[in-house]
Amino acid sequence: MRSPLRRRPPVADVARLPRPLPRAPLAVAGLGLLALVLCVMGLLRQPTLPGDPATARALEQVVLWHSLLPRAVVALLAGAALGLSGALLQRVLRNPIADPSTLGIASGAQLALTASALLIPALAEWPREVVALMGGVTAVGLVLMLGWKRGLEPVTVVLSGMTISLICAALSSALVLARGEYVLSLFVWGAGSLHQQSWAPALGLAWRFAIGLVAAVLLLRPLSVLTLDDSSARSLGMAVNGARLAIIALAVWLAASVVALVGVIGFVGLAAPAFARLSGARTPRAQLLLATLLGALLLWLTDGLVQVAGADALPTGAATGLIGGPLLLWLLPRLKHVQRPQVATPVGRRLAYPLRGLLLLAAGLALLILAALLVGRSYGGWQFATGALFEALAPFRVPRVAAAAAAGALLGAAGTLMQRLTGNPLAGPEVLGVSAGAGVGLSVVLLLLPAPTVAVMMGGSAAGALVALLGILAFALATGFGPERRLLGGIALGAASLAFISAVLASGDARAFLLLGWMAGTTDRVGSVEAGAAVGIVLLLVPPLLLASRWLDILPLGSTMARALGVPLLASRLLLALAAALMTACAAFIVGPLSLVGLIGPHLARLSGFARGAHQMLAAALIGAGLMVLADWLGRTLAFPYQIPVGLFAALVGGPYLIWLLQRGPGTGA
Repeated sequence: MRSPLRRRPPVADVARLPRPLPRAPLAVAGLGLLALVLCVMGLLRQPTLPGDPATARALEQVVLWHSLLPRAVVALLAGAALGLSGALLQRVLRNPIADPSTLGIASGAQLALTASALLIPALAEWPREVVALMGGVTAVGLVLMLGWKRGLEPVTVVLSGMTISLICAALSSALVLARGEYVLSLFVWGAGSLHQQSWAPALGLAWRFAIGLVAAVLLLRPLSVLTLDDSSARSLGMAVNGARLAIIALAVWLAASVVALVGVIGFVGLAAPAFARLSGARTPRAQLLLATLLGALLLWLTDGLVQVAGADALPTGAATGLIGGPLLLWLLPRLKHVQRPQVATPVGRRLAYPLRGLLLLAAGLALLILAALLVGRSYGGWQFATGALFEALAPFRVPRVAAAAAAGALLGAAGTLMQRLTGNPLAGPEVLGVSAGAGVGLSVVLLLLPAPTVAVMMGGSAAGALVALLGILAFALATGFGPERRLLGGIALGAASLAFISAVLASGDARAFLLLGWMAGTTDRVGSVEAGAAVGIVLLLVPPLLLASRWLDILPLGSTMARALGVPLLASRLLLALAAALMTACAAFIVGPLSLVGLIGPHLARLSGFARGAHQMLAAALIGAGLMVLADWLGRTLAFPYQIPVGLFAALVGGPYLIWLLQRGPGTGA
């Protein structure tokens, strides 16, 4: 079978970085010294225990030798393992932004461990490493399978990996949420806590890392040969696919071992190899060894900062995740020869009478709403609620159905605006990180105010979404990024935002549980106030946007054409961005950040033949509303008496749809 990497450029061309940093050894030594100083400061700032001095000193010795020192060793070993894993993945995939986080390995392993703990007690007898490895292998296997058709092109692989990561994160959140607050500690563990109570995790990680390092050294020759094109590698006697799979398996095993022992540590595997290349490492041997060393120092340094800052309750994994987004943004200009993922933008036959099509969509939405209100399940089976039964159920069903429909309409309309603003058919509130930005705004409100009202929480979400969207647009304008890098920039922003949310969740109080419910996207607690606000925002924002139909038709043509046709670029983009942010914030407040309806709605509208901007926006709003109502009804009935959160259910449909778009060849249309 012909390999999809036959015509790929070598890694030096894929990730062409600036000249090596001067005095790189001194910089590495300085980083190590700083990490050591922070570690010592963290040890010295431990509070003096009360009571008898002799007993207190004995307890301090126990804490030092069985908690603090093992924690430092685990930080070094986990960072080294992740640095080595990231270097292997980037080298073998020829992808400078590949690491266990961006390829879904960490999230897949976390989901497997969470599901085994909560749903499959028989797996509790299995070694945690085996369960984590199963989840990580499944996730990366899906990513590679999905990217194989496109030659494992960097943007496609990372998009597939981040999509699978989002789905796994939504499933993990839903499982934790379904089992109540008493298992919220699973989420804290999943955020990457380095707290230790013995030397057992350090010893277990030490022998795993030692085996991985020896195996990586033995694979140095295949790594060197794989920098060539596949035909040249085969001419040298290399079994290309076998070597590639062996190296990927080693990288997954290293990452899964870390997840099994300490939870998810974000983006160390991305940072360490990048800094190794910047430091002048060019050969596989130098890159692997330096990435391993830098990974250990970076995680040790981050953990020291957490301890010295007095934020010891913050999992170190969440703290490292906060650097991942800015780092990925910094690496984007250094991505050379990155091809745009030529997604087939589906365009069906153009409707001759789009108003009739909109009326049909509205009628279909009305039927879905009616079915969701009247049809349901009880312990006696399926029921059709009428009369007194409907009157009894209406206070519960009407608000959640109205909220789901309004949220879907807002996401569909916002997705259309974003796709037309950015000129990218893969843009959407969820993909560009705008929904996650709304979560950051909500988190800040929950942290600062003891009892915020619904209006205040929605206002905070709107502010976070607006800052995220304006940040992406400003960054793209300043750097001249094309659609593909703008998309990765949104993913980077979303990753940093979700890391911040994980840090808030690590507090474990009632507000964190509320935030966890928002992550899963549940509507079973929506009241009349939230539903009324969502419907009001739909009526307030969507109809006036019809006046901007000319902007929506012209902006996808590019800045030069839009300016020539008299479109006020700054004013039009700012107003449309503000409207998209407000709609996204309200929708995300109700159904969470992961539904992907903001991507699906505009695509299905275009596929149905709605080509004009205003028509596509209205059709996307109606389709999004219908999808959310259907998802809410199915989530309420399929697993009765349990309920699947609507955001999760929609993400399980939207994720595969996004991946399907990536698999299609170049299409026609804008």
